[in-house]
Amino acid sequence: MSIGFRDRLSDGRRAMAHLIHVWHERNGWSHKILPALAEALDLGKVHSSQISNLRNGKLSSPGPEVFLALAQANEVLFAGIENVEEHLAEVHPELLDVLSKASQPLAGDDGKPLGAGKLFEIFIGLAPLPNCFDWYIEDEEAIGLSAALAEYLCAGKTWRNCRETVMAAYPIDKLSRRERFAAVMAGIKDYSAEDLDGELLDLNATHIALGGNPKQGANDFLNNLRIESKKIKERNSHGRYFA
Repeated sequence: MSIGFRDRLSDGRRAMAHLIHVWHERNGWSHKILPALAEALDLGKVHSSQISNLRNGKLSSPGPEVFLALAQANEVLFAGIENVEEHLAEVHPELLDVLSKASQPLAGDDGKPLGAGKLFEIFIGLAPLPNCFDWYIEDEEAIGLSAALAEYLCAGKTWRNCRETVMAAYPIDKLSRRERFAAVMAGIKDYSAEDLDGELLDLNATHIALGGNPKQGANDFLNNLRIESKKIKERNSHGRYFA
């Protein structure tokens, strides 16, 4: 049975929301960063409200200039901030400071930056998300997945005995994210579904650095966490994580 156009458009908006959310979470950006970059480098027009609505799946009919601006900003990030560092230092030093800390682009499964056409096709449901971004985490899963993460990355050891090794494998330098990761691993707090959406690629990279399969993608990693979460739930049906 073919998908109706309304369902296709709805699925596309959800996919784009997920993509924009992951992009921002991985870099720790506010909604103002991409519009500021587009303006500073004359890449096109996109407003922070449009970014916010895209992320929330509420922007129903953005103009072509939105996808053009996002794609051109993405290409700049893919090429490297060092190529525009001198110009940004002159016109927008605060933006340069933010991007110097985190400026990961959106790349497809072929390793190339996602362009305007691909972004538009995803938005209208004509193209799927790249496999490296094709996952969805529901709110009700997050607590169980947080518990599973600690056991999975520590391979059954206590956090006290594996903390130094795991923290060295976690590829993020930003202090707030490292502190949040450590708190989740210690069982002091849990990731939200939004947190996990943004962290998943880096959590998988952590697992690979700890000796995991280097060919394992984010989806496989998430599936393994779901299996581990189910095992924990079966063992502790009335425990802390599943009260």
